[in-house]
Amino acid sequence: MADRTLVMVGTRKGLWIGTSDEAREEWEFTGPHFDMEEVYSCLIDTRGAPRLLAGASSSWLGPQVWRSDDLGASWQETPNGAVRFPDDTGAKVERVWQLVPGSEDGVVYAGTEPAAVFRSTDRGETFGLERALWDHPHRPEWNAGFGGQAFHTVLPHPADPLSVTAALSTGGVYQTSDGGRSWEPRNHGIRAEFLPEGQQYPEFGQCVHKVTRHPARPERMYLQNHGGVYRSDDHGGSWTSIADGLPADFGFPIVVHPHEPDTVFVFPLDGSAGRYPPQARARVWRSRDAGETWDELGDGLPDAFYVAVMRDAMCADDHERAGLYFGARNGAVWGSADEGATWRQLVVDLPDVMCVRAAAL
Repeated sequence: MADRTLVMVGTRKGLWIGTSDEAREEWEFTGPHFDMEEVYSCLIDTRGAPRLLAGASSSWLGPQVWRSDDLGASWQETPNGAVRFPDDTGAKVERVWQLVPGSEDGVVYAGTEPAAVFRSTDRGETFGLERALWDHPHRPEWNAGFGGQAFHTVLPHPADPLSVTAALSTGGVYQTSDGGRSWEPRNHGIRAEFLPEGQQYPEFGQCVHKVTRHPARPERMYLQNHGGVYRSDDHGGSWTSIADGLPADFGFPIVVHPHEPDTVFVFPLDGSAGRYPPQARARVWRSRDAGETWDELGDGLPDAFYVAVMRDAMCADDHERAGLYFGARNGAVWGSADEGATWRQLVVDLPDVMCVRAAAL
């Protein structure tokens, strides 16, 4: 049984690491690790001995994937950088937006800006470019969202190592079923509201913000779009809106419950220029029936909350009674030890939070 909880908080000026016991009531945070570096991605890899990975970007030295095998007490880097484009591409990594474990031992995927996916077979020590996706004929037509053009979502199939789903803004969802030799768009039914009438359901070009799924039911996927919340029951072949009942269909994160494939959480935002929650009330919304109905969760959360929660700044741990966490652009991190029923502030006054990851150890 797990007796500890660990939370990694990546910000625009470093990484903080929080620890607590299973009750998750009292927290201790260390940091900043990688002071003044942007940390857009982090991973707690619990396959075997725990390993922490952090995608940090220095304005002087560029991006690097750092690793720690002692829960952040010390960090190691790969000489010359763990994630680098081949010389013939003429490209340079600006940020590492995503770090996720693959379905095979030792495999880790990275999503980067500019939009590319890299694969590691040594738990994040070295990475190789997924070349067929980089050379995809759609690439010249992919645009950059306000945050840049990046693969911010990588979803390896939990049982099929040849299948990986990836998403970028603004390009949409792509999927391989042959180990990366080819990639096809998987956006049928996702609306691109920023396009003219009659052109709002293109083959690709949607501004997808995040995609998730539960490993016990991999054919069912959930998606938060730039205007729209969706579910797919056929592994991304088609998408159906599940936004009815939410106060807004704009947002960045979407999180599936670690033990319940039909339970999903979102953090709606007003899609206007303000991009803070409707009526400025910080609320997490939960569906227990795969998006058919939604419940508002806000006990302990503030009613004057004029900031956003970004796509990777919300997550769940894997305790038997799952904990939920989100970090905001005002530097506060909130947590719930009872699946969102009640909330408490874990830490405050950090820099702009970009990524939150949690695990039971």
